[in-house]
Amino acid sequence: MSLESRITRAVWRAASEDWERFAEVDVAIVGAGPAGLTAAKYAAQGGLRVLVLERRLSFGGGIGGGGMLLHKVVLDSRAEPVLRDFGVRYKALPDLGLYVADAAELLAKLAVGAIEAGAKVVLGVTVEDVIVRENPFRVAGVVVQWSAVPLAGLHVDPLFVEARAVVDATGHDAEVLRIVEKKNPEAGFKVAVERSAWAEAGEAGVVEGTGKVVEGLYVAGMAVAALHRVHRMGPIFSGMLLSGKKVAELLMEDLKRAGSKG
Repeated sequence: MSLESRITRAVWRAASEDWERFAEVDVAIVGAGPAGLTAAKYAAQGGLRVLVLERRLSFGGGIGGGGMLLHKVVLDSRAEPVLRDFGVRYKALPDLGLYVADAAELLAKLAVGAIEAGAKVVLGVTVEDVIVRENPFRVAGVVVQWSAVPLAGLHVDPLFVEARAVVDATGHDAEVLRIVEKKNPEAGFKVAVERSAWAEAGEAGVVEGTGKVVEGLYVAGMAVAALHRVHRMGPIFSGMLLSGKKVAELLMEDLKRAGSKG
């Protein structure tokens, strides 16, 4: 057997095993940005089977660009426990009352933390729809497609991932929320746009608005801003990390309660 055919067999065998295992999960997180990866780590540590789907071929969402392509991001003291949990190094700026961290280190360690906790992260996958159930209405999973397919303008039928809970962590575009709103008006919510910049209010508002939207659907990170018209905050990521941690805690509580009822 040639090396070339063994390479092909190895990729297909291992990938098929993963997709079969993750065709049904506890939590499907859409978006591998700061909120999504933070949520993935804490939810996986809590014993949930977690799948993170990212349409790009990279982690980190808006972290990588730092502030206007300068390689630093800003955090405040509220994020310190999360930074310690992920092993992220940071520098205090006492005169400003803030911390700074390297953008590359933050995004890399968020990804490593999520993966080492047991979450499965798959890149290059777009969520083009959700699975729903009615009477009562709930979101029951996601409809997935390789990101290259819509980019190529092809029509290819997607596949499905069933999930007890779906988290929209897609950032400013709130992609999953907009799909549900457009296709399922009975869900009863409207997605608007984030408001203009006010960093302090944005940081607080994102964390406050994190949570369940409808049964089976949760929101975290900047998608919260689009749903609840929260202000944007620029390259400060405390609210993103705290939002991810909060949604993970809500998921563990809700799914545990649902499991005990079942």
